[in-house]
Amino acid sequence: MPRPLPDVLPIRWPAAAAAPEAATDAALDRAATVLRDGGLVAIPTETVYGLAAVATDDDAVARIFSAKGRPAANPLIVHVADVAMARGIAGAWPAAAERLAAEFWPGPVTLVVPRGPCIAHGVTAGGDTVAIRCPAHPLTRRLIQRVGAPLAAPSANRSLSVSPTTAAHVLESLGDRVDLILDGGPCARGIESTVVDCTTEPPLVLRPGPVGARQLATALGEAVAEGGRPSADGPARAPGQSARHYAPRTRLEMPAQPPTRVADLLAAGRRVGWLTTTPAAADVRRLAASRDLVIVPMPSSPEDYAAVLYATLHALDKRDLATIVVDPPPDTEPWRGILDRLTRAATPG
Repeated sequence: MPRPLPDVLPIRWPAAAAAPEAATDAALDRAATVLRDGGLVAIPTETVYGLAAVATDDDAVARIFSAKGRPAANPLIVHVADVAMARGIAGAWPAAAERLAAEFWPGPVTLVVPRGPCIAHGVTAGGDTVAIRCPAHPLTRRLIQRVGAPLAAPSANRSLSVSPTTAAHVLESLGDRVDLILDGGPCARGIESTVVDCTTEPPLVLRPGPVGARQLATALGEAVAEGGRPSADGPARAPGQSARHYAPRTRLEMPAQPPTRVADLLAAGRRVGWLTTTPAAADVRRLAASRDLVIVPMPSSPEDYAAVLYATLHALDKRDLATIVVDPPPDTEPWRGILDRLTRAATPG
């Protein structure tokens, strides 16, 4: 017999309020109980929604992998309430981690450091490092404090698919595989955190994200290396390293000449969605009359683009399209996290 769908509990903390309302505190209490009992709770963060379990509970962590269909070799990010909790679960706390946490936490930067003995084996895919971040969402930090333990929390969706930026996305992707969903509204950042390996010299960016290499270097007072790749001889040190990832169900392409590709697809009788940052361009206007084309104007700033990217892909997946075509973003630092996600989404499965 199928399990019932999880409850979706709104959680709010208005900026002007000194504390969350009673209903939100009650929802956090319920979520903390589910987590302490070994359950899975979808939680909001400023990047994407996470599928959380207590990071020191081997059985609960194993449920994350099962719910997502996630390969065991793909490690998880551990979410903490503050730097003190991070130091408590790390085997060592490098100087680079100290400086980056002081500058960017709470926020969308994940730090890879030596793992401590309390973290469940599955969290690190058996490796000797652990990826840790302190989320900017205040209610998620409040939940972690209430649980009294760090939370392992990859994106709350089926493995390799588009990450969720709303509670509705979580419900559509995971259904009864999750025990409870906390609805904190749309995620502000919209793409996953920057991941920095602090065990190397210089520190190495394993996954680009909202915080760029120049910002990291300024905080560190030294250059950082970029272009991290999965290790060929051991477990991955961070998630998001698969060649294909973040992909919608609909085929996604990022051609060098989008208008030409869109025209060819339409001529072949295909229904197309087109994400473009130049909706007023002559080539776009020329094709816009086609009934088989859905044009989605995208923001011109990388921050605004990232905030709506995944929600846009989720929406287009419901439009019975043959192909989604995306204008290639600039290969510049502010766009690097977006380019990374789109490149992986466009990689054939």
